[in-house]
Amino acid sequence: YSVPYRYIGKRVKIIYSHNQVEIYNGYERIAFHERDRKAFGYTTLKDHLPSSHQFVLDWHPEKFLNWAADIGPSVKSLIAGVLQIKAHPEQAYKSCVGILSLAKKAGQQRLELACQRALYYQSYSYRTVKNILDKGLEEWPQEVFSSLAQTPTHSNIRGKAYYQ
Repeated sequence: YSVPYRYIGKRVKIIYSHNQVEIYNGYERIAFHERDRKAFGYTTLKDHLPSSHQFVLDWHPEKFLNWAADIGPSVKSLIAGVLQIKAHPEQAYKSCVGILSLAKKAGQQRLELACQRALYYQSYSYRTVKNILDKGLEEWPQEVFSSLAQTPTHSNIRGKAYYQ
């Protein structure tokens, strides 16, 4: 159960009944909640959060997917991948905001190309997209990277048969 953020770290008294929870600091009631019986759940009132945290309550996966779709299909696919690789979508929100904010710095077209490159390598992270943009790799043809990944053949390479 939440209390107004200015009471963080202060000692409070909790009085609860079957249906309600009241929280006091001294003799002043600072919070009142209907009792929630859900195990390990949170009951937080938006007014209890500092203003810098209140905007986060409006975040949800659909918001990020819609924002990404406005930029391009590869950006949407990458954001969907970022949301899927975390156990809880909330853990991915910071990465999503970071990736989507790159559109302001680099432009939507460059971000779309960078996300295509990141999807090709199946790397769903802010750092990957940022590195691609910082190094200008989004413009390079895919064939250049494919040829770099191949091992050259020469007499010094033993191959997998050598280790059998």
